[in-house]
Amino acid sequence: MSMLDILSVPAAGSSTLRQRLLQIVAALAAGLPLYWVLGPQPLGWLAWWAPLPVLWLALRSSRRDAAWMTFLAAMLGLSSNVAYFRLLMPLPAVLAVILVKALLWLLVVLATRRLVLRYRSGWTVLAFPVLWVAIDTLMAALLPDGNWGSLAYSQADNVAVLQVAALAGVPGLLFLLCLAPSALALLLAGGRAYAPAAGATALLLVVVWAGGAWRVQGAPESGGPLAGLVAIDDFIGPATPPARAQAIWDQYVRHVEELAGQGARLVLLPEKIAVLTPAQADAVRLHFQALARGTGVWITVGLGVHDEAGRRNLAWLFSPDGAAPVSYQKHHLAPPERDFLAGSAYAVQPVAGQAMGLAICKDMHFAPLGQAYGAAGAQAMLVPAWDFQFDAWMGARMTVVRGVENGYAVLRAAREGVLTVSDAYGRVLAERASSSMPGSTLLAPLPAHPSVSTWARWLGPLFGWLCVALGVILLCLGRRAVPAA
Repeated sequence: MSMLDILSVPAAGSSTLRQRLLQIVAALAAGLPLYWVLGPQPLGWLAWWAPLPVLWLALRSSRRDAAWMTFLAAMLGLSSNVAYFRLLMPLPAVLAVILVKALLWLLVVLATRRLVLRYRSGWTVLAFPVLWVAIDTLMAALLPDGNWGSLAYSQADNVAVLQVAALAGVPGLLFLLCLAPSALALLLAGGRAYAPAAGATALLLVVVWAGGAWRVQGAPESGGPLAGLVAIDDFIGPATPPARAQAIWDQYVRHVEELAGQGARLVLLPEKIAVLTPAQADAVRLHFQALARGTGVWITVGLGVHDEAGRRNLAWLFSPDGAAPVSYQKHHLAPPERDFLAGSAYAVQPVAGQAMGLAICKDMHFAPLGQAYGAAGAQAMLVPAWDFQFDAWMGARMTVVRGVENGYAVLRAAREGVLTVSDAYGRVLAERASSSMPGSTLLAPLPAHPSVSTWARWLGPLFGWLCVALGVILLCLGRRAVPAA
């Protein structure tokens, strides 16, 4: 049987009920690996081959069958996000988001199929990764939630491979991750004609892993000043009884004092501990100014402030000299806070002998903001955060990836999430889950080395937009393809 027959002939008896049922089962089976990698807690090892069954089915099926099977598999895979999305938006919006993402999967897989069937050349192994990087780049640039949950972030705990992010950012990491299943799918569906492409892919993966492992092995150990992180899951809102609110504030103060007594030079508290009126905010500001002066530590506090102009999500950085705090306003707002005012300024401050930047939670999901801080010379980022349990891992690890891209350490304290300290190489130095009253604390040494030079600040965006341009070209080529049965 020729390669053409192998790649394009529909299965015998496809019109029968039995054959249709088998196709449905095959599509659902292909969607199961996607279910475990497209949600907020992806399995990193599975991400390397999760797209393989969908690609293989598409290459071995007729165009019509490939379309509905790919769509069914993608819907099953993306359904892993339903519980999390329901926390953030109403059900119709959840279904709309999942539908749109499933259609993007359909577009990429069908375009890949058309190119492979038309050209039957080893270079078509690039179609799937180029198209997915193009889609990911466009989402990051155009959507209010960016490319949250990008498949690339599944490798945040694979420290050796993660070093690709220091070279070409998330676009480079995603390209590599999609190249592997693409090569396997073409090899399995097309036979030995695709062996050279599969071999080149395997060699590239070995080189990347070895190079990343070498880079991490040569990285200096942490040995800088001690940093303390605190998170209490309880929120202080308008309906919180005053006695309860005061108990939470008092507990935060006790944690700061205890961490200072253990040698912490700075203490990071989470995002939006409370939403306050201007008068209440002034009282909190004065109290933490006195606390910073009395303990001799830097303190970062996340607060919401509601005045006549509107609501703002702020991070205040208090210095040991008791001066007025450095203030940072959150740039990128999560769906539940889209009525807040967005900030635009950046803040880099010498803290405990290091240049440290301020950002809040979702801000670190966006590469341009991370790049701006890298260009400003930040050695570490202080990130108050508020997660929603489901996305605790994803929120923390997206922030870790920003650190690798831009060569700085990251301290992230999240309510309903985790307390995380990572270095410029993506190594998680310390981590602990948050908890309700009396809360959780973490004490860890900061990396002593300065910021690490990376190429990702310019090469990452360049590579991403190059894939967008190439993706448009590939789609145009695909439209010239001879229609398959």
